[in-house]
Amino acid sequence: MFQLAERIKQLPPYLFKAIDEKKKEVAAKGVDIIDLGIGDPDLPTPPRIIDAMIQAVRDPANHHYPSYSGMEAFKVAIAKWYEKRFSVTLNPESEVIALIGAKEGIANFSLAFLNPGDYALIPAPGYPVYNSGTHFAGGRPHVLPLYKENDFLPDLDSIPEEVARNATILWLNYPNNPTAAVADRHFFEQVITFANTHDIMVCNDLTYSEITFDGYKPMSFLEAKGAIERGIEFHSLSKTFNMTGWRIGFAVGNSEAIKGLGAIKSNIDSGIFQAIQIAGIEALRAVEESSEAMQKIYTKRRDIMVNGLRECGFTVNPPKATFYLWVAVPDSYSSVDLTARLLEEAGVVVTPGNGFGDPGEGYIRLALTKDEGRLVEAIERIQNIGI
Repeated sequence: MFQLAERIKQLPPYLFKAIDEKKKEVAAKGVDIIDLGIGDPDLPTPPRIIDAMIQAVRDPANHHYPSYSGMEAFKVAIAKWYEKRFSVTLNPESEVIALIGAKEGIANFSLAFLNPGDYALIPAPGYPVYNSGTHFAGGRPHVLPLYKENDFLPDLDSIPEEVARNATILWLNYPNNPTAAVADRHFFEQVITFANTHDIMVCNDLTYSEITFDGYKPMSFLEAKGAIERGIEFHSLSKTFNMTGWRIGFAVGNSEAIKGLGAIKSNIDSGIFQAIQIAGIEALRAVEESSEAMQKIYTKRRDIMVNGLRECGFTVNPPKATFYLWVAVPDSYSSVDLTARLLEEAGVVVTPGNGFGDPGEGYIRLALTKDEGRLVEAIERIQNIGI
């Protein structure tokens, strides 16, 4: 009776929706599921952020339509944090915009800047929204494979000249989901040279910058010389402050890029509930305190899983950042086959690497989003079935 639009028909099933459906099937059989599949932190939002939210909710001044671009005070807090954390100076009015989570901004950015037929350069394996946002805008995705031998960085020299000439956007994500790879200043400088040569906008997803290990501190793309003339950066409070359900993030960078994204948002939404933005201000004030506490927790979890998986016969390197492990699949399995066996026989949910794009075949992703006891149990279950 009703016909879906072609743009919907062209989309693959959203990865995590398919995983949810499979989990329900297995759970219906009475299996106790240990879910390491989705990057949704199990830890609570810090109390001081919740207290700020409660107080703000009670204030009638916050019960009206919010600005689509964000409260001035929230944007100032973002700019101050960027200055303190990355030594990047931003104009809160023209170079900062609030988002209803980074996902919303990433999807809408393509609508602002891709014309039908334009190429978007998209890393794979990678966050699925880079690809779906491109499809919704009528753009053409050009996959940049991320391989171990290249430290999971894209090979810009491999991009055909015709594609580079007709590309509008280059998506990056470091620290990376799902591979947990990181990028350095030299790489970002190469990206800027490439983008300047081909007049391409660079979009770096910096969502995982504050979840790090062993003293490592990721840099912002905007720290590199010439970056703010060429790009934009997306960030979120979801992972850093365990606020995935709050839906609050932001984008910063080139003023024209911010303006274009704002033009889409002003026609689609009315911005973030102001009480949540006030909580976001409190979060950015407490970022160091929150990050240090989480780093200790995730370090213990990482070490449990890395050591345990190695004892099970897997090859896995401890990440420098993110709360993911990117684990090589034994030669006798495909990514999907191993994922299915772990779920059906061990009740452990992981994500198949090829769900993030074909170059992810041969890997699974595990999220460190369960407490130490459940992680130990997950390792024991995997040992019991034998891989």
